[in-house]
Amino acid sequence: MTIDVQSILKTGAAATDAALERLLPAATIEPHSIHRAMRHSTFAGGKRLRPILCMEAARCVAGTLPEGAAALGAAIEMVHTYSLIHDDLPALDNDDLRRGQPTCHVVFGEAMAILAGDALQTLAFQTVAQLPAPAATVVEILREFSFAIGTGVGGALPPGMIGGQVMDIEGEGHKPTADLVERIHRAKTGALITTSIVCGGLLGLGHCLANNSTAKLACTSEDAIARLRTFGEKAGLAFQIVDDVLDMTQSSEELGKTAGKDTATDKATWPAVFGIEQSKHDAAELIADAFAALEPFGDAATPLKSLAQYLVERTH
Repeated sequence: MTIDVQSILKTGAAATDAALERLLPAATIEPHSIHRAMRHSTFAGGKRLRPILCMEAARCVAGTLPEGAAALGAAIEMVHTYSLIHDDLPALDNDDLRRGQPTCHVVFGEAMAILAGDALQTLAFQTVAQLPAPAATVVEILREFSFAIGTGVGGALPPGMIGGQVMDIEGEGHKPTADLVERIHRAKTGALITTSIVCGGLLGLGHCLANNSTAKLACTSEDAIARLRTFGEKAGLAFQIVDDVLDMTQSSEELGKTAGKDTATDKATWPAVFGIEQSKHDAAELIADAFAALEPFGDAATPLKSLAQYLVERTH
């Protein structure tokens, strides 16, 4: 079964942008300044990889794209954009360029950028809460969503995106270790990629349950979600390893953001510990493991596998 990855990316990005356009307040709605700031960063470009992974995971489980999948993907993109706005602030990575455009705080000021990020996260949760899915499915998606964004719960859960950001900040200026780099990557970047896939799978499963079509599942519902989680964890780590390599090997123009920032700020990165060639090898091995997790889904998982392959072969 051959898949046109570029077609998936183009169609998925268009569906995500349409949902974002519908869900984000227009720039003409008061207070104008924050809505302009939210839209500036949200529509500054970006490949929409996380929402596309979410939609394809939902399709993989349900056999068709469930109602609300584009809205769920848009909510994930809102969280991703909020994290980028805050990550670029002077207090954190202090970057003036994102997706080839001036960052939010450069255009609108630090205060408005902080509030725009806060507003996008809030709108993301509002969007998930209103998904057209069984109540139990919505609650489970909200649970996954919040854990992926947060810091972990009393050590019972691994840190999410914010916890990873903290570890990244505290690791600056220190000699990176393999354990530290992996923990940062799994939390800061991998958690949101994993939850994109898991939440998509949960929405697909909810669709099956609502339509009494669970007999069509490739494996039990619990195993389906567990396999998607493994796939997301492996692919998410591979994505960040490749991102680290690109930061060291590509120009700012090619990346759409300031190149070499990781090295300049002594960030804990995979190449800093293992070197560029070993990093490429590790990313490829992780993708192979990710593929293995999806074997029971058969051809239904081909789009997800193709997207994962794209993640490690991209050049920007």
